[in-house]
Amino acid sequence: MPLTRRQFLLTATAAAQPVPTKPNIVLILADDAGYECFAPYGSKQYATPVLSRLADAGVKFNHCYSTPLCTPTRVALMTGQNNVRNYTDFGALRPGEYTFAKLFKDAGYATAIAGKWQLDGNNRVRGTPPAQSGFDEWCLWNTGITSRNRYWNPSIDLNGKLKPATKDDYGPDHYSGFLLDFIERNKHRPFFAYYPMALTHGPFETTPDSANRNSKNNQKNFEDMVAYADKIVGRFVKKLEDRNLTRNTILIFTSDNGTAHDLQSQLNGRTIHGNKGTATDGGTHVPLIVYAPGLIKGGRVLNDLVDPTDFLPTLAEAIGAELPAAHVTDGRSFLPQLKGQKGNPRPWLYSYYFPRPYAEKYDTPYAHPEIRFARDQRHKLYGDGRLFDLQQDPDEQRAIQYEPARKKLQAALDSMPAHGQAIPAQYAGTSKGTPIPKW
Repeated sequence: MPLTRRQFLLTATAAAQPVPTKPNIVLILADDAGYECFAPYGSKQYATPVLSRLADAGVKFNHCYSTPLCTPTRVALMTGQNNVRNYTDFGALRPGEYTFAKLFKDAGYATAIAGKWQLDGNNRVRGTPPAQSGFDEWCLWNTGITSRNRYWNPSIDLNGKLKPATKDDYGPDHYSGFLLDFIERNKHRPFFAYYPMALTHGPFETTPDSANRNSKNNQKNFEDMVAYADKIVGRFVKKLEDRNLTRNTILIFTSDNGTAHDLQSQLNGRTIHGNKGTATDGGTHVPLIVYAPGLIKGGRVLNDLVDPTDFLPTLAEAIGAELPAAHVTDGRSFLPQLKGQKGNPRPWLYSYYFPRPYAEKYDTPYAHPEIRFARDQRHKLYGDGRLFDLQQDPDEQRAIQYEPARKKLQAALDSMPAHGQAIPAQYAGTSKGTPIPKW
């Protein structure tokens, strides 16, 4: 259908406007959803048409790996540092940490966060509230003043005060709606919108789109939650398109860890059991899709390694900002690869995982001794010496002997600290590291 004269003039005027030099950033972090839950990675079980569209028009990474649990990933993502340097305890971001929100704030950006926080601390260690992390505005569940509900009848911290809600209010609509309004209000200046979703973490409740609103089937409800998460991503895309912001916005979608234990997915002829909390691919292999049609060439798939520490240096390079000289980052910018250049891809990833150092017993999937490993696209070496071929054995059932991989990955292990640097020594494990037991 041809454009009307008014539509033509509006389009021509928008096209004639200079593109701001600093790109906007929308970073979306799904909660407890492994790569197997998304159609761009081959799933036919889950309905994610928006993410399929973004992957087709953007850049999809095949080898993005998180830490196995939510707080560890969020700390690494926000600070650009491996957990071995600054992780203190579950539910806490150490006070005074330099974060990507501070990076954007120092660069003159408007900053906002909505969704799940879970970083305020606990009765053992201090944490950090959103304002002290660099956010101008927030609409969050799981802060110091919220209660348990994150979905229906949600408990929401809106800029430091509880927001009234009813049993008919659905939390993800409020969180995403807040950020959509933030984008609208800041469309004429650079903005950073961080959306750590509540979806798709348990409890596995129905969504506004569920056919049976009384369903108690966790698997079906989870599938509905994945579909609703995709729908919300679509709302962000529509907002950017409606406001002609896609030409200068980078939208990033990833996840904090793998899928919950009692869920299973079919992918390319395999049954993948959720393995959240464990160091296997089932707990760490997550999606990464970058959509920026006005800034990067789309339709590409990359096999470079990426982990949460890479986001801070990537975002800094994207907006032309310098990280503080005193801030050590373990990440590498993958912006050159997004632009079609070779860049400086990682030869390996190092992961340190000790989610609950102060637990009374180390005998559950989420409370256990220190674990550390190094990996590349194919092999993984644990601190205790076990080596796996993940291409042949993704569930890590059979340790192998292959000296070229062992030599490479042992050098990676040796280049990083063996114990957490922000955890009292009496809570540290052995220097060899300890594998997660097979519960």
